[in-house]
Amino acid sequence: MVKTKIAVLVSGGGTNLQALIDAKKSGKIRDGEFVLVLSDKPEAYALTRAKENGIPTAVVQRKKGEAREIFEQAVLAELRESGAELIVLAGFMRILSEDFIKACPPIINIHPSLIPAFCGAGFYGLRVHEAALEYGVKVTGATVHFVNEIPDGGKIILQKAVDVLEGDTPQTLQRRVMEEAEWKLLPEAVEKVIGIIQKERNE
Repeated sequence: MVKTKIAVLVSGGGTNLQALIDAKKSGKIRDGEFVLVLSDKPEAYALTRAKENGIPTAVVQRKKGEAREIFEQAVLAELRESGAELIVLAGFMRILSEDFIKACPPIINIHPSLIPAFCGAGFYGLRVHEAALEYGVKVTGATVHFVNEIPDGGKIILQKAVDVLEGDTPQTLQRRVMEEAEWKLLPEAVEKVIGIIQKERNE
């Protein structure tokens, strides 16, 4: 079977990227191959993770004062050159335009809450967990969803709940959500979406 080509967009340390790499090595991601890891930050440690595992990398920075359209066109050019058929946002800290999304193959994203809670513009990283603790929820989690023009507004693919514990800080909660939900959900969702892509390809 021809493997589905996957590009991963990152901005930081790449812990979710590492979960994907580990899932590929262990056989949990069977039908996909990573053809590109792209970052908008040249110092992102995720690029090192990619290089150490033989995955091609690219850096596209948005210059100060540069129109978003110019930045997105540069990203799109890299994606097209890689032949990516699925794009995974794994800690990519940019809101993508509707035009960019429409020009791309399917894009999926992982968000560290149970959407529709604590999501949308302004909710990312520790801010999500700070908001969950401030609100006093007893259960949080993670969601993998398709990306559309509304931040965190696309169709949900998978969700997993995680308990909030007494004495949690944003940092401890973030870590538990990563370990118990994000790192498990994202590879599972990738393989699920690959199945959809391959079914459509064969029809």
